[in-house]
Parts: sequence; C-alpha cells; structure tokens
Amino acid sequence: MTTARVLCLTMNPSVDLATATERVVPTHKLRCGDTLHDAGGGGVNVARVLTRLGGQCTALCPTGGSPGHWLERRMREEGLAAVFLPIAGETRLSFTVHEHSTGAEYRFVMPGPRLSEAEWQACLLHLERLAEFPDLLVASGSLPPGVPVDFYARLARLCRARGARMVLDTSGPPLAVALAEGVYLIKPNLKELRELTGHPLETAEQWQAAARQQVLDGRAEVVALTLGHLGALLVTRDAMWSAPPLDIPVASAVGAGDSFVGGLVWALQQGQPLAQAFSWGIAAGSATLLSAGTALCRPEDVRRLQTQVRVMRLSA
Repeated sequence: MTTARVLCLTMNPSVDLATATERVVPTHKLRCGDTLHDAGGGGVNVARVLTRLGGQCTALCPTGGSPGHWLERRMREEGLAAVFLPIAGETRLSFTVHEHSTGAEYRFVMPGPRLSEAEWQACLLHLERLAEFPDLLVASGSLPPGVPVDFYARLARLCRARGARMVLDTSGPPLAVALAEGVYLIKPNLKELRELTGHPLETAEQWQAAARQQVLDGRAEVVALTLGHLGALLVTRDAMWSAPPLDIPVASAVGAGDSFVGGLVWALQQGQPLAQAFSWGIAAGSATLLSAGTALCRPEDVRRLQTQVRVMRLSA
C-alpha cells in the first residue's frame, strides 16, 4: 500500500518559550526559572508529532527575522522536512508561564507578523505549483495579520480541485468561511464549536447534534471534537464514537490539541480505520499533557496510552 503524502501548513508559526515562577502578580519583577525553547504553531506541532511517531510529512510555513532563522534551524535539528517561505516581518514569539504556587498555567499568544498580499499569495502559489499534491493537507493554527479571512477557504477549493483531503484545525471566522467550501475533517474544541454554532451546547446531546449537523450540512466529512476533561467525540455521516478521558496527571496543556491532530493524521497515513486513528489522536494529545512547558508527546507514552483508550460507538 502506498503511504499517503502529508503536508502540514502553518501560516503563523512561532518560537514557543516556557518558564516558571513562584507566583504571577502585577507590577513586581517575576523571577523565573530556566527557559525552554521549542518550534511552535499548529501545523509545526502536527508535523513534529507525526514525525516522532515515524510518519513522513512536509512542513510549510512563512518565516522571517531572527526568530524565523531559529525556527528553521530547530525544525531541521528535529529532522523535519520543511519548506520555508521568506517574509519581511519577524516570526512571532509566544510564551507560557507556570505558576508554582497554584499550578496554574498562563499562556501569552502574540498575533504574529503582518503578511503582505505577495507573501500570503506565495504560500498558495507554492501549493498550486506542486507536481505531487499531498493526499492529506493539514492546515492548522491562526492566520496572521494581513492574511484574508477566506485564506483557508481558498485552500479548501484547491484541495478539492487536486483531489486532496483537507484537515483543518482553526477557529473563528476563518473556520466558518472555510466550512462553507467543505473540508474533510475539522477538530474544534467545545469552545470553538460553540462559537461556530452560536449556541451554548451545554449537554452531550447538544454538542453531539451540533457536530453531526456540520457533517449533514456538507461542511465537513468528519468532526473530531475534543472535550478536555470530558473526553472526545468523532462524528461522520454514518457513525459516532466517543472516548472518555484518560486518568493521567497534567503537567501542561500546551500543544495537546495539535498533538491530537498529529496522532490522528499519522494513523490515517498508515491506512488505519478512522475510529482507530481517533484512538491514536487521543493517545497523542494525552501524552502531551504529561510533558512540561512547550514539550510535546514522547512516542513511547503515545504507544502506551493508546492501549488504554476506550472508543465506544454511539447510536446514530
């Protein structure tokens, strides 16, 4: 069987910093511990997880300035196959602070550099010119300033024209506009699904119905809904599966959603059935919860936890 080609697009990559302090308070200087640095941004994290699990993919992202050069070097050090498109602005920094006294985690996410029309068009042009288009195109993360809200919708049309399946993990208007075109799979969390539908979705029946409606309306073939401490849900036109959360200690939630996508796409690349891929997504997302700061999952933790995931088929 031919292995599916995967490309992971990150329009707003970042250099992720993580540190810790005793207590977060205003005004005072906060003495912090050592700082961890990682390559970040949605699609970058997906590519990192997929590669760690033994899969193959190409990462594509615009980069600029000193942070961009650091990001490129770090991704190469991790063995990621990547294409970097130069921009005039500087790749963003994001940082996470762990508060020792409470165990709380504070996440500061920057908007990213403003891309010119020529810069974001270069990303589309690169994809349009690919002689071998990916079978699975993962578009993950926010859009930086300057990129039009219909960017992912344009990508959805390109994927349809080239016979590719698009996996989309974003939020807000870019998600809503893209769904009007239709994609293969979306991975909202409950907050994002509430924003998408405009409804509070307070019960399992309500969020199950909302996820199914996305499929029935032709907006997505598959909805993988992550529910935090409530587990996860997978919905297609013909079936619905749920999985309870794993009972594990949480060191940090940074990158857990991206890791879920990475594990799921890796399993799809291996030709595994969708419900089985769902279990690998849950295992990868859960394994990342074990890692402090911006570190992602370890392959051995993913494989160990996958045997503990219980996927249950629900009545349609």
